[in-house]
Amino acid sequence: MRGLICGPKCAACGLVLSVWGVIMLSLLGIFFTTHSAVLIEDVPVKKEDIHQDANPPHRIYDLYNKVGNNCFIAAAIYLVVGAFSCCQMRLNKQKHGRQEHHGV
Repeated sequence: MRGLICGPKCAACGLVLSVWGVIMLSLLGIFFTTHSAVLIEDVPVKKEDIHQDANPPHRIYDLYNKVGNNCFIAAAIYLVVGAFSCCQMRLNKQKHGRQEHHGV
């Protein structure tokens, strides 16, 4: 069948992982863009960002926003992979239906 790249189990696994990735990364993106204090250890802060700025929170907030945007981009990539996996599942169902129809 044309366009069929992976089997039904691989496609289902990709779909489940994609759903989880979209949910997790979207939530992380929201928490980073709202500057959650719990995530400060995951923000790439350097000493220069704190000591050389007249208004230190703005530099740190910009870093939070960059990390949040990266999370949203990764969630979008997971969404594309999930759509691909969904298409593969549909193609596998069509292939399986044709095999039953033809008695194979």
